[in-house]
This record gives sequence, C-alpha cells and structure tokens, in this order.
Amino acid sequence: MNIRILLLSLLIGLPFAMRAERVDMRAAGAKANGTTLNTRLINQTIDRLSKGGGGTLFFPAGRYLTGSIVMKSNITLELEAGATLLFSDDFDQYLPFVEMRYEGVMMKSFSPLIYAVDAENITIKGEGTLDGQGKKWWMEFFRVMIDLKDNGVRDINKYQPMWDKANDTKTLYAETNEDYVNTLQRRFFRPPFIQPLRCKNVKIEGVKIVNSPFWTVNPQFCDNVTVKGVTIHNVPSPNTDGINPESCSNVHISDCHISVGDDCITIKSGRDLQGRKAAAPCQNITITNCTMLAGHGGVVIGSEMSGGVCKVVISNCVFDGTDRGIRLKSTRGRGGVVEDIRISNVVMRNIKNEAIVMDLMYSNMPAEPLSERTPIFRDIHVSGLTARDVKTPIFIRGLDEAPISDVSLRDINIQSREKPQFLNYKNLSLTDVTINGKTITLE
Repeated sequence: MNIRILLLSLLIGLPFAMRAERVDMRAAGAKANGTTLNTRLINQTIDRLSKGGGGTLFFPAGRYLTGSIVMKSNITLELEAGATLLFSDDFDQYLPFVEMRYEGVMMKSFSPLIYAVDAENITIKGEGTLDGQGKKWWMEFFRVMIDLKDNGVRDINKYQPMWDKANDTKTLYAETNEDYVNTLQRRFFRPPFIQPLRCKNVKIEGVKIVNSPFWTVNPQFCDNVTVKGVTIHNVPSPNTDGINPESCSNVHISDCHISVGDDCITIKSGRDLQGRKAAAPCQNITITNCTMLAGHGGVVIGSEMSGGVCKVVISNCVFDGTDRGIRLKSTRGRGGVVEDIRISNVVMRNIKNEAIVMDLMYSNMPAEPLSERTPIFRDIHVSGLTARDVKTPIFIRGLDEAPISDVSLRDINIQSREKPQFLNYKNLSLTDVTINGKTITLE
C-alpha cells in the first residue's frame, strides 16, 4: 500500500517537476534603462534554459538594450505590454559573422538581430515591442551604395574586407546572375531582424516590430512557421520587407498589420544557381486576414524563387496605399517554378501601380534558350477581387520561350486609370472581369 501511494504521488508531481522555468529578466538582473547592454545576460539565460529542457524569458515593462539574441530549442521570448527590446545600432554587436541568407544568397555576414540555427519550438510573443533602430544601418547602406557608384569597389568601412575574408567570393559571383553583381560588390549586408535558419515549429505572435535594419521576419529553410497578430511598422526605408518566408514549408501568416519600406509579405526560395542547387521550395503557405498599408507590394512572390514556390493560398486581405497589390515577379536566369497559387477575397485601394501583376521580365536580362535557368509561372487563380483608385488594373507578361500559363481571373472589379495588358500567355481565362464598369475579354 505504501509503495502504491509513493508511486501515485510521484506521478502526480511529475508534470510540476517538468514544468519549464519562466525567468523574470528584470529580477534576474537585466537593466531596463535603454542604455545598458543586456546581451550577455539574455544569451546566457537562453543557453541555461535550453540545456535544462527549455523555458521562457519574460521581459516586464521597460526598455532593454541588447545586441544579437541567439535563440535555442524550446525557448520563448515573452514581452509584457510596455516592454521594448531595443537593439543596439553598434554594428560590432552583430559580430562575428554567421551563416545567413541575404536576398536569396547564402553567405557569412552580420548576425540577424534574433537568430537561430537548427532549433525547434522557438517562440516570440507578447504585447511588447521589438525595435531594430535601423536608421544607422540604412544610412551606411546608402553611403556604401553611393560610393560604389561614384568610385568603384573599395573599402570604406572595416566590415567590407571582413566580408571578403569570410566568404568564397569567387563561388558567390559564379553562382549569381549578372543583374546581382552590383549588390555583391557592396560587401556590406545589413542583417535581417528575425532569421531562424533550418528550424522547426517557429511562432511569432502578438508583438509589434519596428525599424528593422533590413527584412523583418525572414525564416529560412524552416518547417511549421506561424506569424499571427503581429504589427510591423518600418518607416520609409530601403528593403525593409515585412514577412518573407524563404524555402520554408507549412507557413501560416494571419491577422497581421503591415506598413513597411518595401514589400509587405513576400514568398521566396533562393537566387539563381545557388537557389536551384539547394532545391528547397517555399510551399504550403497560407496568408489570411491581413492588412497592408505602405509597401512596394502587398503580397509578392519572387523575385528570388529559384527553388520554386507552390501551394499558396492568399485570402481575405486588404491593401490600402501599397505600390502594387498582388505581384509575382522573376527574370531570365532565376529558374524555378511558381505554381498552384490561389488568391481570393481581396480588397484594394490607392494602389500606385498594378493591382495584379505577373512579370517574368522583372530585370533586364538578355534572351536565352529555354533551360533550367528559365522561370515558369503556371496554375495561378485569382477570384473575388475589388480594387479602386488603381493606376494599372492587370499586367501579365511572360517570356517568348516561357509564356505564363493556366491562369484564371474571375469575379474581379477594378477602377483604374489605364487599360490591362496581357503579353506572352497561354490558357488565360477571364470570367466576370470588369474594368471601369466594362466587362473585358481577351482580343
């Protein structure tokens, strides 16, 4: 009888003994004054909790200055309302260089502000704010770009020769198309805000993210990613995309509010030969119940799609003030296939350029024969779309060697200043497509 009682008590107590630890970071010694670096304490706490099976770092209201945070398996960052993780604008806080992906190119460069490699069950949640303090990064980007244009390749900061030393530059140049040479020659690559690499079960929920140095939420080669109820606000700034899953599977983006300096949501899968060799598509993606205000595009696929993009559903979204609405883009030399895309129940207004654009001549690459370098767009279906105050309603442009094929547009009503354009397509159907009150057909 005593043994039974003992076993029963152990079984009852087991869940409590295994409960993950929740650390109040302020009580643990973090300074919430916005000026004292907390990087070491945060990363040491993550290491300790992860080794013990996992846990939560809880940040009460206050401003916590930090450099790069490296997430590990079974770790949660939780921000209370009124709490801000303020990321240092001292570039040295993101050294040493790490393995990362920049615009579809794997390389070694600055650590992302929040980084993870080969981890699982990582979460960022709460009602607080992540502030990337991106202005200094943006200004250095402009300085490097202008100097390269005026003076050619030379070192104007200490990070450029560091990048040369850290990377196999000969291979990088060989594997990327000529339209990317100028970018590689900068040799200064701003870090994404949040970039988990080869991770499983990633969740970002509820937080507000502002002033990203570069792309904001940018999971790479991840499986089962959820981004829900997140607000992203980047003031007008270069390439500060909102949510960019790249070469990921099973991604769920919902209930987000996005206003950024580039595309709001973009689906990608790597660039050129390197991306084709990795052969890691972005697939099984759902985007729903989101609002997009400022941005070059509302929801975009490409142009880095060399690994392919497939099985994407975009629904119940509102775009108000973006440069474009739905945009699919690629170019000769990328390769890759974009297919099985379904877009429905979208409302747009104040779109500066196209409401719908599918373009395989995104950059001015010369004609070449059909090959693995040829991008393919097919099986794309748009229905239930309303747009007002648009410049161009629809723009579809395939390649002579690869027309955009098997596209259906149905139940679409657009008020625009220009006419739609259809170039190099095959099996395109229009059903109840109305432009400025007139139902259009293909001539």
